[in-house]
Amino acid sequence: MNTPDEPVVGYASFAIWQSGNGVDCVDCVSCANDETTQDAGVAQDGDAVGNPMSIPTNHVASGKLPGTAESNADTAAPQTRRNVLLGLARASIRRHLGFDDAPENRPNAIIARNPWLSEPGASFVTLTENGRLRGCVGTLEAYRSLGGDVADHAVDAAAHDPRFFPVTAEEYPFLDVEVSVLGRPSAMPVRSREELEQTLRPGKDGLILTDRHGRRATFLPQVWEQLPVPHDFVSHLLVKAGIGADYDWANGEIECERYEVSAYAER
Repeated sequence: MNTPDEPVVGYASFAIWQSGNGVDCVDCVSCANDETTQDAGVAQDGDAVGNPMSIPTNHVASGKLPGTAESNADTAAPQTRRNVLLGLARASIRRHLGFDDAPENRPNAIIARNPWLSEPGASFVTLTENGRLRGCVGTLEAYRSLGGDVADHAVDAAAHDPRFFPVTAEEYPFLDVEVSVLGRPSAMPVRSREELEQTLRPGKDGLILTDRHGRRATFLPQVWEQLPVPHDFVSHLLVKAGIGADYDWANGEIECERYEVSAYAER
């Protein structure tokens, strides 16, 4: 049975392997050396899917993201969204680890106090420890409420990212959390690698590549901080998809999609 969420996010390069609509690591340049392949769906951070990398702390896409909870301008101010999303992710991890928080600080209570979390949304939750990736799981397209998506991905990043042992209660105080809310992916009308690299918007575009064999990988926009040159960005993403860094095409055989994110980090 396919599940929409899987681990996918890194900050260098990453790929996605899915059992459904989710993706495991979405951006991690350091992950680019991993040989993991994915089906499609959930992404993991750092896996860009993959190796530990430092996480950017100041990347927030401008504007509201179409097709997600971010599109409601009246829902919450950016700082409120940041505090609520990070608080929800931490509360979900704490509940999973068995911490006895007050009822008002538990995930369900946080979601109930913030109606905008009930709107559809796709997210990635990335965990780092001492600047190194500790887990990252997310979904490329919204299929449930943003609140439920963030809460589940926070737990999955802490406990179900196959690249790492589960986070322990003793480790919890040393974790840093980042939540990325994704806009709806849109197809890029490009036929070749050259067109793709000329069309990409460094620092703004998240990228999904899919070939005719179903190999698929994605990089969050944060990966541009490690790979600022479009050719390198595409090369690492191809590696994450298991296709090969030097692969070239001119007949549209690689499907290209882009998306934007609003990223909220603790540091």
